[in-house]
Amino acid sequence: MTARRVAITGIGVLAPGGIGTKNFWNLLSEGRTATRGITFFDPAQFRSRVAAEIDFDPQAHGLGPQEIRRMDRAAQLAVVAAREAVADSGLVLDELDPYGIGVTIGSAVGATTGLDTEYNVVSDGGRLDLVDHQYAVPHLYNFLVPSSFSAEVAWAVGAQGPAGVVSTGCTSGIDSVGHAVELIREGTVDVMIAGATDAPISPITMACFDAIKATTPRNDDPAHASRPFDGTRNGFVLGEGSAVFVLEELESARRRGAHIYAEIAGYASRCNAFHMTGLRPDGAEMAEAINVALAEARLNPDAVDYINAHGSGTKQNDRHETAAFKRSLGEHAYRVPVSSIKSMVGHSLGAIGSIEIAASALAIENNVVPPTANLHTPDPECDLDYVPLTAREWRTDAVLTVGSGFGGFQSAMVLVRPERSSS
Repeated sequence: MTARRVAITGIGVLAPGGIGTKNFWNLLSEGRTATRGITFFDPAQFRSRVAAEIDFDPQAHGLGPQEIRRMDRAAQLAVVAAREAVADSGLVLDELDPYGIGVTIGSAVGATTGLDTEYNVVSDGGRLDLVDHQYAVPHLYNFLVPSSFSAEVAWAVGAQGPAGVVSTGCTSGIDSVGHAVELIREGTVDVMIAGATDAPISPITMACFDAIKATTPRNDDPAHASRPFDGTRNGFVLGEGSAVFVLEELESARRRGAHIYAEIAGYASRCNAFHMTGLRPDGAEMAEAINVALAEARLNPDAVDYINAHGSGTKQNDRHETAAFKRSLGEHAYRVPVSSIKSMVGHSLGAIGSIEIAASALAIENNVVPPTANLHTPDPECDLDYVPLTAREWRTDAVLTVGSGFGGFQSAMVLVRPERSSS
């Protein structure tokens, strides 16, 4: 029996500097950065005081007062992105079997913003050891359970099929979409609303990353603080955002005349079982995930036209990832363009994998490779073609996008142009 194939027919994106898919792509293709000094709270006490924030007004994007009160910021971003994706797909979900529509949402840190805010309230600014729950928002339970994210999206679109949250750290956004693809392939559902969301820009998150010196202290130049693969890089810039997709069985999408951005042809995930935050320098586990994803897509390594890198901007990650590309693609790694959009939109933890899938699909759509912004000083240990500063017109029939997360998670996904897809 031939496995069912899966197409992306709708995209919704809320990212720093680019609310809405069109604005997001304009930011990337123009090589603009959306990193700035933190405005959500006073960051004076922190080592790193820069972030990639979204100027997001939930009411202006169609959320009512009760929804705003009930939902954490990350859930709000996911619901708005899901609505954009459904509208973009042209599907009228009310006309479909609701049990044939599922939801998967990825998130690394859940309702961090809401929990941070509510703890500040119930503890009276940290003054009380015994907190007073009577001051908490009535829907505090929703903040405690990340499953509320998928529930909110399911309610928003009327999906009554399988719904769940995938939380695998910074690979959550790839893994949630990969899980959705498998549900369509096996015939459990015909349509999945899948993606990821995170809104981690809060004091507690900044404190955690400060403690391990993972975020950049380049506070005097926020617009150029995120420097993946650059020899002067010194940590990532925390971001926020959401990207959600409508995924459909490919032939069904073709029959209804849907616009197909790309086919998701291969996916794999591995764990290095090595260290919570450390990475092996040879990139073996990421390379294995890449090899398996390519095999599932029935593509040779030299068929990859563009790599959308994890590219966090930490010295450890960028070297590890470079090694993984060389290990999996061989000499072709030196010929294929590689770039990191985190240089422009920061690192939104669990959400970034889905945001990077969106960038990969749009690269196929537009035959343009987004640049790695702020890449001025090549690192001799990162010696591939990282598309510095300026986007490049480039035929992109097959895109590899990868993610790396604390805990040792390594994930890879292959997107292909529909007409190039194998039967």
